[in-house]
Amino acid sequence: DYWILGILISGFGSMAGAINMVTTTLTMRCPGMTMNRLPLLVWMMLVVSLLMLLALPVLTGAQVMLLFDRLMGAHFFDVQGGGSAVLWQNLFWFFGHPEVYILILPAFAYVSEIIPVFSRKVIFGYSFMVAATLTIGLVAVGVWAHHMFTVGLGKGLSVWFAVMTMLVGIPTGIKLFNWIATLYGGKIHLRVPMLFCIAFLGQFLVAGLSGILLSGAPFNWQLSDSYFVVAHFHYVLIGGLVFTIFSAFYYWFPKMTGRMLSETIGRWHFWLFFLGFHLTFTTMH
Repeated sequence: DYWILGILISGFGSMAGAINMVTTTLTMRCPGMTMNRLPLLVWMMLVVSLLMLLALPVLTGAQVMLLFDRLMGAHFFDVQGGGSAVLWQNLFWFFGHPEVYILILPAFAYVSEIIPVFSRKVIFGYSFMVAATLTIGLVAVGVWAHHMFTVGLGKGLSVWFAVMTMLVGIPTGIKLFNWIATLYGGKIHLRVPMLFCIAFLGQFLVAGLSGILLSGAPFNWQLSDSYFVVAHFHYVLIGGLVFTIFSAFYYWFPKMTGRMLSETIGRWHFWLFFLGFHLTFTTMH
C-alpha cells in the first residue's frame, strides 16, 4: 500500500513538472525564439514531457485499480476472481516502454549539446534531429507489448509490435549518424565530457542492435528473462544514460559553479568506469 502511495505521489509530481515544461516551452519563449530555432536539448525535453503526460496517467490508473483489489475486494487483476493478470501487464508496460524513452531522450539531449562543442562544429542535420525526436516520441507509445511476446498475444499482435519495435530503430539510427557526421571533419577535443559521449555512441549502438534482435518475437521467446535482456537493458541505461549524465556533469558543473573539475581524475573516472561496465555487461550477452 505504501509502495502504491509512493508511486502515485511521485507520478503526480512528474506530471506537474511535465506540464510546467510543456507550457514554458510553448508559451514563454523569448522574442524571436521560434520553434525551429530551439536548442535540441529543449526539443528533446519537450518530447520527454509529452511522453510523461501520456504514460504516467495510465500507471496511476493501474495503481488505483491495484489499491481497489487490495483494500476493497475488487478483482481487476485477481485471476481467481475473474480478473486478468495480462491486463496488469498491458497497463504497466503501456507506461513502462515510453518510460525507457523518457529516460534515454535526455541522454540524447546532452550528447546533442556536448558533441558539437568539442567538435568545434554546429550539429549536423538539426531538422532531421528534431524530426527523429518527434518520431521516437510517436512510435514509443505503440511498442509496449513487445515485453509480452511470451504471454501469447496471437500472431497479428505479435507481428504488429515486432514491426513497430523495428521502426523505432530508424529515427534512432538517424540520430546516431548525425552525431557521427558532426564528429566527421571536426576539430575534436578529447576532454572528459567528450570521452563519455564517444563511449556512449558505441555502447548505444550495441544497445540498439540487441534491441532489434529482441524485437523478433521467436528470438524474444527464447531469450525472455535471460541475461541477454539484462545486458541489453543495462547497455541502454548505463552505457547510454549514465555515461551521458557523467558527461553532462563534467560539462555543465564548471558553467554553474565557475570551478573546473580535474581532467586527470576525470580520465581515471572514465577509463575505470568504462572498463568495469564492459566487464560486467558485455559478458552477459
